[in-house]
Amino acid sequence: MYLSRPTGVARFAASSSSSSSASLFPGVDVDTTTKTGALHFEETKERIKKLFDKVELSVSAYDTAWVAMVPSPNSLNQPLFPECINWVLDSQHADGSWGLLHNDQLLMKANLLSTLACVLTLKRWNIGHDHMSKALDFIKSNIASATDENQRSPVGFDIIFPGMIEYAKDLNLNLPLAPTNVDALVRKKELELRRSNSEGGKAYLAYVSEGIGKLQDWDMVMQYQRKNGSLFNSPSTTAAAFMHRNDDGCFDYLRSLLQKFDGSVPTIYPLDIYARLHMVDSLQKFGIARHFKEEIRSVLDETYRCWMQGEENIFLDASTCAMAFRMLRVEGYDVSSDQLTQFSEDIFPNCLGGYLKDFGASLELYKASQIITHPDESVLENINSWTSRFLKHGLSSDSVWSDRTDSVVKQEAVNALEFPYNATLERLISKRAMESYSGDIVRISKSPYACLNFGHQDFLELAVEDFNTLQRIHLKELEELQRWVVENKLDELKFFRLHLGYCYFAAAATLTDPELHDARIAWAQNGVLTTVVDDFYDGGGSEEELDNLIELVEKWDPDGEVGYCSKDVEIVFLALHSTVCEIGRRALVWQGRSVMRNVIDGWLALLKVMRKEAEWSTNKVVPSMGEYMEQAHVSFALGPIILPMLFFVGPKLSEEMIGSCEYQKLYKLMSTAGRLKNDIRSYDRECKEGKLNILSLWMIDGGGNVTKEEAIEAIKGDFERAIRELLGLVLQENTTIPRACKDLFWKLMSIVNLFYMEDDGYTSNRLMNTVKAMFEQPMDLDALLNK
Repeated sequence: MYLSRPTGVARFAASSSSSSSASLFPGVDVDTTTKTGALHFEETKERIKKLFDKVELSVSAYDTAWVAMVPSPNSLNQPLFPECINWVLDSQHADGSWGLLHNDQLLMKANLLSTLACVLTLKRWNIGHDHMSKALDFIKSNIASATDENQRSPVGFDIIFPGMIEYAKDLNLNLPLAPTNVDALVRKKELELRRSNSEGGKAYLAYVSEGIGKLQDWDMVMQYQRKNGSLFNSPSTTAAAFMHRNDDGCFDYLRSLLQKFDGSVPTIYPLDIYARLHMVDSLQKFGIARHFKEEIRSVLDETYRCWMQGEENIFLDASTCAMAFRMLRVEGYDVSSDQLTQFSEDIFPNCLGGYLKDFGASLELYKASQIITHPDESVLENINSWTSRFLKHGLSSDSVWSDRTDSVVKQEAVNALEFPYNATLERLISKRAMESYSGDIVRISKSPYACLNFGHQDFLELAVEDFNTLQRIHLKELEELQRWVVENKLDELKFFRLHLGYCYFAAAATLTDPELHDARIAWAQNGVLTTVVDDFYDGGGSEEELDNLIELVEKWDPDGEVGYCSKDVEIVFLALHSTVCEIGRRALVWQGRSVMRNVIDGWLALLKVMRKEAEWSTNKVVPSMGEYMEQAHVSFALGPIILPMLFFVGPKLSEEMIGSCEYQKLYKLMSTAGRLKNDIRSYDRECKEGKLNILSLWMIDGGGNVTKEEAIEAIKGDFERAIRELLGLVLQENTTIPRACKDLFWKLMSIVNLFYMEDDGYTSNRLMNTVKAMFEQPMDLDALLNK
């Protein structure tokens, strides 16, 4: 075997497709507009901004009924909160039920629970007899749903509903239930109580205390009381505790709720931190977060303040804590992963969410666990391990899924597993978010609840309009690039297989802001040119041609004495010269100085390394792994792509910044990670071609004692360490390189990782189909809303 320079990232652009730029995406009309009509973009933005001001929660008939049952401490025959009774009397539905109006027939258990709670309230205070009669008819007609395993079950239903039936007996209320139905429900309750003998089970039994009543260990329950006086932020649990313990904290919590919600209560409160973080997360997934920078910064600043103060509503809820950690760390706030220790595999089952196998919480923990920026964050590694297993098992087995897990959360899990944080593209994620949008914003805890901040239709409308606007911009930019290919005669190079779509897709799917036109064009053009040079030095050119090209770039004079030893050299150099000069002219506007020398030096460094590797190949040299990586991270060809982009994203970059140790470290970590991933994926193909790469060298260095699998595991370890160090440097605040520029190093590494997730980066039909869909298929708002 001999060494041939392993294919670089430039090969993303390689394809067996025709080099004709005219056939890039045939049949696409750049001026095509969506069928959704003219959306009032700014008005939609303003409506969304107003959602940041207030978290809107639906009323819970179930919880309001339990608060209504609380007697006055001064007289057990008088309600402490009569306004709740009035709400119950005023809020019965025409069919006799109470609960959140919803067209999902699988929520019947929740309606039964709410309706029975309201009946008990009215019986307790001996009023509303007509209401009770209609409600009992409803219960009788739908009682079969109480034991229907296909129904979505509220948390604790199997304990609470039978418990309320027993309470009805204490009130001498005759429920129209067959003994067989009651017996089945009681057996399920007994089974549930026997199962709940762990630490997490204790928390669960405390949470459903109203279903246990007089038999409850109220001393144990009060151990879960929070600083706001509540039990689990649950009005129903808190009301039950107050009835048995007459606790001042419980009273203060319930009174504050009624003052805020005017005679009724939600099923969980407060939910403000979670709701606003969820809203930010939704805007980011839909690809429209850039329109709400000030609002998002305000939310994160407040969340960070609460984090630093040890706010219970963050740290006692796994989903909230995980979201807060992920978003804060990604935005550069200093937050420690130590706070997530309570969610490690051996501890999480001891809390309520862990006992309930909360799929949504596990998903949030999985996403948070990927933001590893330090080498010793074992807690994040632990969480990543168990949550990924849990999610994968859940996706492969219906029996594992909680019946409270909706299809949107399931699709999010699929996306999170398929596109981890180090292989995520904004454009792909936003497209999937729109395609999986559900107007159903109902969640289910003890009872169903809705929050407008979770998935308002305005999010989708703005996202669709934004996506289609960007698509039209991208198609015009593709036309511009097609002209550039022809004008520079790149389509005449016989050794070069061009597929412009890949190169531009990488830029368009990553740099989504409309104003980043110059950055996208520079990325795509340099991606194509690195592919040209890659093919040229990997067998497309003779030694004389390779040396000729380097000398031309050194002199940088298309009309000078050097001359061209072939037509191919002339085409390659003139394309490179004209493109770099144009980039220099555009960058002058952005940077206020000439950057030509920086860009030329980047290209010269790449060409010299490629020449060195060509010499190794010719002379059948087998370098050491250290020698190989010193050259190979440069020959991976990200240098000429990343540097020009940085000049077009806003911040001014001085010579000192570009020459800084920080810049060099960012570049080396990014390129090293890409090279390692490339070499793992391309090993089999390159081995058949008689070429060596880092995987081959690992096995050679092992003297025959290292297997392919062992070498791959070692290289994967090096890859993981490189990307963790890169992410840590990108997220570090107050450094030499501006954050907007550092983000590009991570984004470029992410797309490299994505391209090499399943194959060697240029043989994926699935990826090409995704590329075409990004440019050919506008989003149809009506279709998304009516699916």
